[in-house]
Amino acid sequence: MKYKFNHKSLSFEREEITIKKRLKKLLTYVLIALSFAVVTIVIYNNFFTSPKEKRLIRELELTSLKIDALDRRVNLLSNVVRGLEEKDDNLYRALLEAEPVKNRNNYIEQLHITYDYSDIQSHSKALRELERKIDILTAHSQAQLSSYKELWELTQKKEAIYASIPAISPVKNPQVVSGFGMRYHPIYKILRRHTGIDIIGRKGTPIYATADGVVSSEEAGAGYGITVIINHGNGYKTLYAHLSKKNVRTGQKVKRGEVIGYMGSSGLSVSSHLHYEVMKNDTKVNPVHYFFADLTPEEYNQILEEASKINQSLS
Repeated sequence: MKYKFNHKSLSFEREEITIKKRLKKLLTYVLIALSFAVVTIVIYNNFFTSPKEKRLIRELELTSLKIDALDRRVNLLSNVVRGLEEKDDNLYRALLEAEPVKNRNNYIEQLHITYDYSDIQSHSKALRELERKIDILTAHSQAQLSSYKELWELTQKKEAIYASIPAISPVKNPQVVSGFGMRYHPIYKILRRHTGIDIIGRKGTPIYATADGVVSSEEAGAGYGITVIINHGNGYKTLYAHLSKKNVRTGQKVKRGEVIGYMGSSGLSVSSHLHYEVMKNDTKVNPVHYFFADLTPEEYNQILEEASKINQSLS
């Protein structure tokens, strides 16, 4: 029961509460409650952090640290693999005279991830970038394993390979009087390319094969006199010219250090000497660079200095 004061009659009168009034009052209370709830939620979300949000923030920070650590490890492994590739191409394959691996890409670039990790999307991008780098690293690692397998097979043949490299002097205690390159011809008196080196000595001085091989039937050409050409395999050939006498025949197998002839002055020559040439894949190269097996560093440097002088050749 509810009463309402009537100002006209100055008395309390009984008030009738209808369903409409009740619903209006209830709706007012509901709206006030909802408004208060919305204001409370907005204030809480903007000024307070829930335990769940704190846990998620910690997880995001931990994930960022893990991504940074993984990125540094991937960069380190990338540098390690690149170092292995460089040693492979510039050291191991050079020693075994194998061709460098083709289509190696220099994939070591700016690999550091620069995302600020401010949201989950940044973490997703960072993880995708890491996945891409790991795929590249895996591919290069597999290629390097294949390369090492090839090198291992080559090392099984290293004795034959090294035996075919001209590695000693064709004359004991060599005295090089004319080197490789442009030299004055002793007969034509003109500056022309000297395709070998001239080693002076007495007639009859023994000439030695500088590597294992087979005596070739090739002809050296006019002016070389009595000549021996040895095919060593693996792209190597050596030529010994102006001999006084051969000690081998065509098709004969010879070993490094075996006497193949004797020094002389046959052909276009002005004195007793040996004209010695080294060919690699049919290209004539400086023979002095192959005097590394039976000379000390001091002796090698002295011969290299003598052979570099532009003087008159003996043939």
